[in-house]
Amino acid sequence: MVEMSKMMLPMTLSKPTRKQVATTAATCVVLAYCARKLWPQLWSALGKKKSKKLETVLNKLESEGIKNKKNGASHNVDKLFYTQLRYLLKIIIPSVWSREFGILVLHTGTLFARTFLSIYVATLDGRIVQTIVKRDLRSFLLRLTQWLLIAIPATFINSLIRFLESKLGLVFRTRLVNHAYEQYFSDQTYYRVSNLDSRLSNADQCLTDDISMFTQSLAHLYSHLTKPMLDVALISFTLYSFASSRGASSKWPTIIATIVTFITAQILKAVSPKFGKLVAEEANRKGYLRYIHSRIIANAEEIAFYGGHKVEQNLLVKAYKALAQQTDLIFMKRLWYIMLEQFLMKYGWSASGLIMVAIPIMSARGGGIRADGTSVDDDPDGGVSERTKVFTTARNLLINSADAIERMMSSYKEITELAGYTARVTEMFHVFEDVKTGKYQRSMVTKTVQSKAKHAKISGPMQIMGNVMDTDATIDIEDLPIITPNGDIIVSSLTIKIEPGMHLLITGPNGCGKSSLFRILSGLWPAYKGKLHKPPPSKMFYIPQRPYMSLGTFRDQVIYPDTYDDMKAKGCTDKDLEKILEIVNLQLIVEREGGWDSRSDWKDVLSGGEKQRMGMARIFYHKPQFALLDECTSAVSIDVESKIYQAVKDAGICLLTITHRPSLWKFHTHLLQFDGEGGWRMEALDTNTRLSLNDEKQRLETQLAGMPAMKNRLKELCSILGDDSVLLSKSDSSTDLQLLEQESS
Repeated sequence: MVEMSKMMLPMTLSKPTRKQVATTAATCVVLAYCARKLWPQLWSALGKKKSKKLETVLNKLESEGIKNKKNGASHNVDKLFYTQLRYLLKIIIPSVWSREFGILVLHTGTLFARTFLSIYVATLDGRIVQTIVKRDLRSFLLRLTQWLLIAIPATFINSLIRFLESKLGLVFRTRLVNHAYEQYFSDQTYYRVSNLDSRLSNADQCLTDDISMFTQSLAHLYSHLTKPMLDVALISFTLYSFASSRGASSKWPTIIATIVTFITAQILKAVSPKFGKLVAEEANRKGYLRYIHSRIIANAEEIAFYGGHKVEQNLLVKAYKALAQQTDLIFMKRLWYIMLEQFLMKYGWSASGLIMVAIPIMSARGGGIRADGTSVDDDPDGGVSERTKVFTTARNLLINSADAIERMMSSYKEITELAGYTARVTEMFHVFEDVKTGKYQRSMVTKTVQSKAKHAKISGPMQIMGNVMDTDATIDIEDLPIITPNGDIIVSSLTIKIEPGMHLLITGPNGCGKSSLFRILSGLWPAYKGKLHKPPPSKMFYIPQRPYMSLGTFRDQVIYPDTYDDMKAKGCTDKDLEKILEIVNLQLIVEREGGWDSRSDWKDVLSGGEKQRMGMARIFYHKPQFALLDECTSAVSIDVESKIYQAVKDAGICLLTITHRPSLWKFHTHLLQFDGEGGWRMEALDTNTRLSLNDEKQRLETQLAGMPAMKNRLKELCSILGDDSVLLSKSDSSTDLQLLEQESS
């Protein structure tokens, strides 16, 4: 609006009369009185705006001015937003010598060039109109040629601005994505953030959509704010210089422009919806909808077997309805806000501009005085062409500056939306940093059923106080509790030591802590107390019951998680891999599937037994010190299984095996047995004694399996014959019969 006032400068070319001064003074008094009356109401409305709470405690950013809050993440444009934005800017623009900063400087240069072109075009437009009024054909054609020539660089600059804006958003996204991936895949963060911490319900949403929307919004907002600010500054200077050269005054137009701009800004600020919070909630609901879709894809077979498509469809419909309602709410908020914004900025400002233009034009005498002292009215045409040129130039500059201020003020809602994405992306990085340092926050289920509670439970926050160290070839565990991420204490204290040459068999009922122990040894779960000395993860290799089949070639399945370059660096060849496959009886699959470089969906191509043998093949390739085997050969025949286990022992690899197959007992030297109630015992494994006890157990199970049926038949015969049996007493016959019927059923 300052430019609006500058437009008046070339118009006020004569001294104001007393009447004009009195009229202007009265107008200012009225405007000041209205402002005084409206200000308390506007201030009161502004005072009612309260910043929302943080969803998470941003400990990492406390040094940068972020305070701990209790109830949710602030999505307002406040000090917290600027601190979060500064934190992210340090990531996406690491230095002034970076590629991102270079593109930013180039983009800023094009914005400067576009502003200078706008000023030149506005001046040229006034000259063209002057030639038309003078009816000077030669000058008109010359100016028109200049117009067409200037259009070439102008259109190129306009296109270049859009290109650099998109390019800037892309390089910002690339830098932020690379940093996020580095954080996500370091120290098993990808596992911990979804299994040990509950703050990020949709990490994939944050890593994809949120980062994309943040960088696009940031790049667009920079262009959307920088260009208007340059327009305002340069056009204001141009108009001021233009007016000063003619001795005009900009006092009263400036006052009108300032008051109108101030009132508009305060009204829009007071009634602006909380777009940051609305957009953040929309992103949350988008993430939940994507999560439902991914669950259906991952569990499609189970859902199809159960016929659960109606349940899943209802979940999808509810998730989409929630997203649609939130999106519709944003549309409705924008509807009335944009309506008010357009009314004030388009029509209100246009009316103010007309007033500002009309006052000097209607009150000017003599048409104005040029810098050389000549009067405009003394021109042959009465000064019409000169006034037309001045009016056209000032009008175009005024329109450009008014549009610039409008874009600056209307960008507030875009800033609030950016605040929402900034909060979500910053929270994601904060959670990554927390879980890497062992700071977990998880929603606990505190309600317990007294009669069925199996394990003790920690309801409050859990502190990681265990002593974890890497050793060469020994696993030494002392007073180590096995605690689930949800706080269930499966084993309160475990003390074992596994030395080279020992092969440990781990048994126990479901949920007793067998697999949980493997998770702690692998570093997936923390050691909350006690001592855990173990080899580094590179010297331990874990094989689950369902081995993971990666995307890639058949060779990649054998050497996973190594790459082909890693394999060559180790000096391993395809011939060596063929020998490994011979050990696990998979040598024929190479030819069957088309060679080592063949690609397929191996999860579906290989059978269950083949996938388990592929998992065991990876042990012979990586040659770890310890092999953590979790029911990993349950679908393999006993003879092939025995061959593989013997080969693992011959390779000098220590076995830590979870299995229910007695055929594997002979490959182990020690037994760790959990009782499912928090107790455990470790002892040397006497395979012959244990096998004999197991045979006796199976015989008794076979014999007792027929007891209910035999007793039922005896009772039936006694009833038919009307006689009693010495094995059945009258007092317990009915009770025994009921019990036998229940057992048989």
